[in-house]
Amino acid sequence: MTRWERWTFNVLALAVAATGFVYLWMKYFQENTDPFAVVNHPWQPAMLSLHVVASPAFILMFGIILHSHVMKKLRASRLPNRRSGYLSLGTFVVMLTSGYLLQVSSNEQWLQGFVILHIASGALFSVIYVAHLVISTRLARRRTASALLEVA
Repeated sequence: MTRWERWTFNVLALAVAATGFVYLWMKYFQENTDPFAVVNHPWQPAMLSLHVVASPAFILMFGIILHSHVMKKLRASRLPNRRSGYLSLGTFVVMLTSGYLLQVSSNEQWLQGFVILHIASGALFSVIYVAHLVISTRLARRRTASALLEVA
């Protein structure tokens, strides 16, 4: 995976997660005192729009990362960071599918189920992906330190 792929994917992941969590907070945890208000917070529609606009770019970058990183790692036999990678991949697929189904569902019960699934998988993906990055960074530092010790 190249530096620009990693950087772009991480920036888009942050944008999608931040707008998603802020929208969640505005929609479900804010209360508007105005009885005629349509939304709980004035920025709520903007947050949803930013989330929906950033998501396709994030999905596109995931496709690029899937080709340049994920498939190569899946073919490798044993890797130390494989568990968090699998969990990230699984939660991403659930998050992606539920997000798409949110936009096309018209049945109220199905819609509520997709909302819950999208929120849960999005939150899990965010946490697991951060853990994946932390583990990867520690492993890279450990490899660099070992290489420096071997040279010295």
